[in-house]
Amino acid sequence: MSFSQAIRSGFANYVKFSGRAVRSEYWYWMLFVALVGVAALLLDSAFIANRHGPFQAVWHLVTLLPGIAVAVRRLHDTDRSGWWLAAVFAATAALAAVFVFILRSPVLPMAIIVIGALVLIWWFCQPGTRGPNSYGPDPFGAAGQLSPPPA
Repeated sequence: MSFSQAIRSGFANYVKFSGRAVRSEYWYWMLFVALVGVAALLLDSAFIANRHGPFQAVWHLVTLLPGIAVAVRRLHDTDRSGWWLAAVFAATAALAAVFVFILRSPVLPMAIIVIGALVLIWWFCQPGTRGPNSYGPDPFGAAGQLSPPPA
């Protein structure tokens, strides 16, 4: 999947949490979000003299749901439930809260957050399962070529 196809797919499947997303779709979407996020940060800095202004806020709101959706579909491609995304975030938040508020340790929560993120990155980097899995047919099809999304 090309960069532009990934962007179109991200917005076309804005809140589609079913199906599968190939690696290129996920990583090109993340690159797009990061690049526009940097541009929004620069606009905020230039016009508002603030690192966190309206351009960045609007961009993050616009891309929040499609980002979660493409991450869930990416997990589906590796034959994992999208609930793993929620589980990793919930476990990370719970452990971080325990260490910050109960044990008063600011360093360990950062390590826990990094570990949770690394687990997800590892899964997102894995190739998808060949052939159909629990979440749908192989996006590459039998011929090994990326098939167009159904209309």
